[in-house]
Amino acid sequence: MRGKDVTLDNMSITYPNGFRAVQPTNLTIQAGEFFSILGPSGCGKTTILRAVSGFIEPSEGEVRIGGQNMAGIGPNTRPTALIFQNLALFPLMPVWENVAFGLESRGLSKRDRRAQAQKLLDLVALGDQAEKKPGELSGGQRQRVAIARALAVEPAVLLLDEPLSALDLKLRQHMRAELRAIQKQTGVTFIYITHDQGEALTMSDRIAVMNEGRIEQVGTGDEIYSAPQTAFTASFVGEANRLEGRVMAASEGMADIETPMGRFRARNPHDLAPGAEAMLFVRPEAMLLDHVENQLLARMQRRDLEGAFLNLFFDAQGTELAVHITNDGQVHVPSEGDTKIGFRAESAVILPSGPLARTGQELAAQ
Repeated sequence: MRGKDVTLDNMSITYPNGFRAVQPTNLTIQAGEFFSILGPSGCGKTTILRAVSGFIEPSEGEVRIGGQNMAGIGPNTRPTALIFQNLALFPLMPVWENVAFGLESRGLSKRDRRAQAQKLLDLVALGDQAEKKPGELSGGQRQRVAIARALAVEPAVLLLDEPLSALDLKLRQHMRAELRAIQKQTGVTFIYITHDQGEALTMSDRIAVMNEGRIEQVGTGDEIYSAPQTAFTASFVGEANRLEGRVMAASEGMADIETPMGRFRARNPHDLAPGAEAMLFVRPEAMLLDHVENQLLARMQRRDLEGAFLNLFFDAQGTELAVHITNDGQVHVPSEGDTKIGFRAESAVILPSGPLARTGQELAAQ
């Protein structure tokens, strides 16, 4: 198997009622890439998946797979396969027949279909489960059967619409590794839809973060998490402390921002000029106790123990700030009075403020 690239060229989707589910979008997914589209419910990520698979035609622009415009090419003739959330396995068929279901229309004999199904079941580590019915398998095993069935038609692009959402936490974590290994072994292009940031960060070569029909940022997991480009990305992916303020000075990729809690220095990727309304974001694990740079006073409200980690929550003039530290038994946090906390300038980022900079938490609360 070999993957193909997928290109969205100024593609948008507007429903008959006038609602534009996907704003004009330009995106290229490389051949053989594990690419995730991450965002909250209703942001348009599944709509993009359905456009790539052929179940929806773009209102404007093009979908190209391997350089070929997919206009007028239906789902059954595109080089894609789609795995739905509910898997849609046939309960009365044995596992091998489920896997081989799509091969009969290609004229393969029963013997050849069985051989191909067995090969794919071996690939997903279910070679000894061929004669069982889907109901006799665990949730993770049924998930792998669905993957094997999708791969049976030899797609260049495998589309996965939140396939792990029905599994428990431990099984989801196990299946992340399984999916990544299968993708690497086959070389098929995977496009994975999820609202779970852990899934996207763990498995993906690159991630597109979506919000209200728009792609906010595309990058590796490290880039998305450590160098967010928008307020939405900073808050939706991972946890973040947020301070609103105004840029007071800027130079050489850094800026000073004045907030109700004081003046702080941080990275300035958008080169915001003095006077600009802005937000400062800093991850809880980047916060430090008794740090001399970017220092402020706060009073601890509560502490949550997570074994190897301590999650501390402070009140700073009515704003809650989270500090996540390693529980090494050496940290003493006063339970009364003010505590000095702070962060390094390079560990924080200043991003544009205003109506287009709403955060993930604010949108989720609507």
